[in-house]
Amino acid sequence: MTEYLVRRVLQAVLVLFLITVVSFGLMHAAPGGPLKVMLSPGMSPEAQLIQMKNMGLDQPVYIQYMKWVGNLLQGDLGHTFKNNVPVGDILWPTVWNTFVLMSVAWGLSMLIAIPWGIYNSTKQYGLSDQIASIVAYLGFAMPTFWFGIMLQQYFAMQLNLLPLSDMYTMGKEGQISDLILHLILPVTVLTLVNIAAYVKYTRASMLEALEQDYIRTARAKGMKERRVIFRHALRNALIPVVTIIGLDLPTLVAGAALTESVFNWPGMGRLFVEMAVAREYSVLMSITLLISLMVIIGNLLADLIYALVDPRVQLGRKGGRAA
Repeated sequence: MTEYLVRRVLQAVLVLFLITVVSFGLMHAAPGGPLKVMLSPGMSPEAQLIQMKNMGLDQPVYIQYMKWVGNLLQGDLGHTFKNNVPVGDILWPTVWNTFVLMSVAWGLSMLIAIPWGIYNSTKQYGLSDQIASIVAYLGFAMPTFWFGIMLQQYFAMQLNLLPLSDMYTMGKEGQISDLILHLILPVTVLTLVNIAAYVKYTRASMLEALEQDYIRTARAKGMKERRVIFRHALRNALIPVVTIIGLDLPTLVAGAALTESVFNWPGMGRLFVEMAVAREYSVLMSITLLISLMVIIGNLLADLIYALVDPRVQLGRKGGRAA
């Protein structure tokens, strides 16, 4: 296990390095650039050169990259081009706001979808299974922004039961009850989308596990059906579900740009859209790096959970199967 972890960490460092190179290169190769925002059309060439020097944009790209990475290693994410505000002051509050929204939606989705998928695998083509299929089709096919707008129109504007947007009502910042009210609509949108995936994957994986020979053997020995399902079938069926959950982990900080924009939620998904429009590349590169780090952590956690879910997975051992 230790050897496997060391190997994966080294791979993660290499991947992060490549991501920084690619993202930095793409940001600087993109048309427009921060100078389009910073420099006015009537500015003289001399003034433009002075501004570029102040921003460090007069140096070769590789020098800019090395300075950027050096600052990152010291915990400095840089400053915005337009207002010279530290990127961390903008980024970290939005990460927390997104984490609050996405963790509630993510946790609620799993609490509903995984037991529902398990139940539907034992009652194939029953009423519950048909309802789950309808929910899944809606979740996959219905645009999230449209669904969010419809919820706003009905529950916020017509019935006036829930807040229309934002994270808090003005003057009630920090109140848990007000936060819960603001969470209901965006969480409903995100939960429907997540349930659509989780319930179908769980059901399909359970059906495949229930058809295996060891399940037939367990039933032939007279083992109780509940024990067959939860002790034997579920352990193996959860492996592909764990993969999906691990891949979805980055959304806890990345957020959902469309949903956050519709509900004016001050999260990182909305921030990415705003910074892309403003061409604030230092913020965009920090967001890209953070999301990439979460993707790597999510994959690593999924691999480690394999060993807990399925004892046959022996990570990092000779003769064992590496997940």
